[in-house]
Amino acid sequence: MSKVRIGFVGVGQMGQCAHLRNYVNLADCEVVAIAELRPKLARAVAARYGVPRVYRDHEEMMSAEELDGIVASQPFTRHGTIVPEVLKAGVPVFIEKPLAGSVEVGERIVQAARDSNTWIMVGYHKRSDPATMFAKAEMDRLKRTNELGEMRYVRITMPPGDWVVGGFVDQIVTDDAIPDLEPDPPASDMDGQTYKEYVSFVNYYIHQVNLLRHLLGEPYSVRYADSSKILMVVNSESGTPGVLEMAPYFTSVDWQESALVCFRNGWVRLELPAPMALNRAGRVESFRDLGKDTMPETFTPQLPWVGAMRQQAENFVKAVKGEAKPPCDAQEALEDLKVAREYMRLVKGQ
Repeated sequence: MSKVRIGFVGVGQMGQCAHLRNYVNLADCEVVAIAELRPKLARAVAARYGVPRVYRDHEEMMSAEELDGIVASQPFTRHGTIVPEVLKAGVPVFIEKPLAGSVEVGERIVQAARDSNTWIMVGYHKRSDPATMFAKAEMDRLKRTNELGEMRYVRITMPPGDWVVGGFVDQIVTDDAIPDLEPDPPASDMDGQTYKEYVSFVNYYIHQVNLLRHLLGEPYSVRYADSSKILMVVNSESGTPGVLEMAPYFTSVDWQESALVCFRNGWVRLELPAPMALNRAGRVESFRDLGKDTMPETFTPQLPWVGAMRQQAENFVKAVKGEAKPPCDAQEALEDLKVAREYMRLVKGQ
């Protein structure tokens, strides 16, 4: 296909500012339609971004359009309702993280994707940051060559800060009433308070839960969760330890998320920008010290001025065209919900 025909289901805050403004600027993509329950908002957004057709809901759009892919930016606690309906179009679907608000609903979504004979890409944009892509390729190379020895440890730190950095400054807002939509049912294996805390955890930290697996390169299990809800300790399938530090401190006008991947004789450090930062990739630094007669070295590549959300849109389009695999599909995203459930069990004792 020369241009991928994309339809949008939902153009609220994230739909507009994290996704639509990136897709409309891709050379091999054409956003042909918007489905939005708020008619004034739909028309205003379509006018700004040059989208030719507007529909009142996803069903109307799907029946009228021949689409190659759908971007459905919706609240994750409604994914169990909306995503199986969108999958009926039989084309790849992009959704925001996490996959769902509970493991049970996530399992139903995974089955719906299988039944529809297509796939879902889950919006873990940190995997699409040019810095993460470079770091992951370098770590995979180091594993193959063993030039720095075995991987020994992974640590991710995510202190809360300014994740917006002005990224919503051009958001279109109208006076349409926000529809009152029924959320998915809560998890059956948690009481009300525990489920509320679970939803909060996956909303804030599921990116890091996912990134930890991505950097380890294999599944992992939660071994310890401290009662202060700052520390989660894991072991990978092959025994590599990892740590997720959640809110060890706070920043007011900055974003200081980082990951450290240690090998026996060196490390790769990844620093990620605020999620809504425009035209800014993260930073990668690698260090090696082979001892003997060699000089220790530190290397920092110059990465392109491409933000993670823009690269994520490119990655979805490439996957739709069959040129690459989606960075994270529904089946793997389901594992994040299971990790979060185990973390909550250790914290709450249920």
